[in-house]
Amino acid sequence: MTVTAQAYASAREEIARRPGLTGPGRRAALTELTDDWLGGLFAAGITSTPDPFCLVAVGGYGRGELTLGSDLDLLLLHKSGVSEASRAADSLWYPIWDSGVRLDHSVRTVSEARRLASEDLKVILGLLDARPVAGDQSLFEQLRSAVLADWRAMAEKRLPELRDLVQERRERFGEASQLLEPDVKESYGGLRDAVVLEGVRASWVTDVPHGAWQESVGFLLDVRDALHRVTGRALDRLVMQEQEAVAVELVGVPDAEALLRAVYESARAIAYASDVTWHRVDRLTRSRQRSGFRPLRRKTPARIPLTDGVVIQDGEAVLAMEARPGSDEGLLLRAAAAAAQAGLRLSPHTVERLAAEGVVPRVPWSRSVRESFIALLGAGPSTVPVWEALDQAGIIERLIPGWDVVRSAPQRNPLHTYTVDRHLVETCVRASSLTRNVDRPDLLLMGALLHDIGKARGGDHSEVGARMAVDLAARMGFKDDDVAVIEALVRHHLLLPDTATKRDLEDPVVISGVAETLGTLDVVDLMHELVVADSLATGASVSTDWRFALLGDLVDRLRAVMAGRPLPEPPELSEQQRVALEQPGVWVLMDVGDAASVVTVAAPDRVGLLGLVAGVLSLNRLNVLAARVQTVGDRAVQEWTVRPAFGDPPAVEQLGDDIRRAIEGTYDVAARLAKRDADYAKPPPGGYPEPHVDVRADGSRGMTLVEVRAHDVPGLLHRVARAVTAADASIVGAKVSTLGADAVDVFFVTDTAGQPLTEDRMAALRVTVLSALG
Repeated sequence: MTVTAQAYASAREEIARRPGLTGPGRRAALTELTDDWLGGLFAAGITSTPDPFCLVAVGGYGRGELTLGSDLDLLLLHKSGVSEASRAADSLWYPIWDSGVRLDHSVRTVSEARRLASEDLKVILGLLDARPVAGDQSLFEQLRSAVLADWRAMAEKRLPELRDLVQERRERFGEASQLLEPDVKESYGGLRDAVVLEGVRASWVTDVPHGAWQESVGFLLDVRDALHRVTGRALDRLVMQEQEAVAVELVGVPDAEALLRAVYESARAIAYASDVTWHRVDRLTRSRQRSGFRPLRRKTPARIPLTDGVVIQDGEAVLAMEARPGSDEGLLLRAAAAAAQAGLRLSPHTVERLAAEGVVPRVPWSRSVRESFIALLGAGPSTVPVWEALDQAGIIERLIPGWDVVRSAPQRNPLHTYTVDRHLVETCVRASSLTRNVDRPDLLLMGALLHDIGKARGGDHSEVGARMAVDLAARMGFKDDDVAVIEALVRHHLLLPDTATKRDLEDPVVISGVAETLGTLDVVDLMHELVVADSLATGASVSTDWRFALLGDLVDRLRAVMAGRPLPEPPELSEQQRVALEQPGVWVLMDVGDAASVVTVAAPDRVGLLGLVAGVLSLNRLNVLAARVQTVGDRAVQEWTVRPAFGDPPAVEQLGDDIRRAIEGTYDVAARLAKRDADYAKPPPGGYPEPHVDVRADGSRGMTLVEVRAHDVPGLLHRVARAVTAADASIVGAKVSTLGADAVDVFFVTDTAGQPLTEDRMAALRVTVLSALG
């Protein structure tokens, strides 16, 4: 008796609720249920036809990876005419549609399916995983043997095309091991890449690495299965609001943090296997195209010496036949450094030998071992694949105790592009291009590697990391003075950027305090380059020209103080700014750039001027990246670094007219912002994180400092400035920074008589600003 569509749907729901089933068991049960149901439909509707048919499971269904959210990929093979095939297909497709399960279907003859596979890489990958469900299996065998033969014959042409598709998908969906919300199917290192790896294996062009990546596929399938169950939808992107619920569904995953780390680990394993495989495919196909030689593996590959115990073979660094990793303590890092410096990968077999037989250097490391390590860190982008190979084999943790804590540790901060460990490696990559600017490049690279080593451990990561850096640097054989410098780099790596973007650089007390903390010009120079490398490795939002200009200004002042020279004078006003100050009324200039524009406003100084101008900029859809305010006599000059939210910036005439009308009172900025917020402002579920407002005395300059950290919503500056005005205070200076979705702003405030605020008024001002921020 044929099972109805409703009965099939009910049976699927029963499997979803069945206690004790884990992901693999659930997928197997769904696959078996579906096979049985489709077999019954086939028997009822097709077996009476005179011509042979075969129902084939394709793609994920063919691999037995069905989840509740999966669609059914089916191919009906036939030898009959079009009308007979159409009637046979209808007897299958309609019940599937009635069940509510999504269907991806096709009806083909063997020759039609073969031709389509030869034209479409996605089709051929799906057919490589195909298996028969019901009917004449000889049709399936004909198709499978033909498709495999074609795939292997076309490998030289089709694999580069497949490589391009993989790269396009990588650029579109990102790397699953680095994203806060990875797509477990489409992101690089996800399930799609596992399918591609099996396709490459089937081509017989090259071997695909064995090991952890195959186990990782199972875990990502479990995550996808749990995500479908939790959401009731066919979602593959592991969004943050679902991560905790998905973790609950999985055995041995205590919370969302552990889930994300485990996803990263799995994705890294798949991505590493993919990187190695494509490196070999690229090399072999290029070699074959150059030589015209058909065999893809040479019998006697050349072995070119690279360093002691290491040679180049088939485009990879491999151990020489005479190498003895079990007795040569320097070989491990020497091989890694030589490979990275030569722009080569370590062969997987070499990595396996080093992991199994290699000895960890004795503590403290010898100078030669330490120099190999520094050479590895300073090899630029080539460091990354070599480091990843060692890390996948567990070697890095043996070299750097405690590395496992930061390995694949998520950074739930949208400013960061990478996990903690990858960020440290990327900082080394960036620092490697800056080593010519310092006297001790080894200390710069060590600072780059260890500056965030204290993360994921609780407490202040700078303090925790500094203590770890002392132990690690001593372990690696650095002298005591060098250990102290590395400790300072780690402990104070946030000092320069925080000071440059949040403090008044014209205040000698601020400059002398930083100088006293860092101690020497050598440390200042090292710290400067470390901050640049750290910023570049973090992402575009913190590596802007204006931020680097502030950092450079601070460093110049530090060098002047520490060399006994007077501090630089505040930058002189440009000729245009001088002209603007001399004109009556309001003067607006705009210098339009590719990445950002600078808007200069000169106007009679008045209470609330900053808020009005900020509001006008917001209404003109200009996002503020930075701002500086100066007062000269009874005139104020404001310099705003802005970027359009979309499109081109407004014409300076329009912007100037809006600012003039706002100052004159004929352009109601507050009302227009309120209307826009009411019409368009839609915070996410749960709202934004709580804003932070700190109000404290800045006695050295007779002012009050107001520091605001909040989500950068439109009109934020206007609201803060209005709140200050409402508290009977005046903004006499401001330094505004926007980093990703976060605003980090500092305002220099006095009362209306030009005096710093009292303690009571500071407390009241904080409440007022917090209230304005909602």
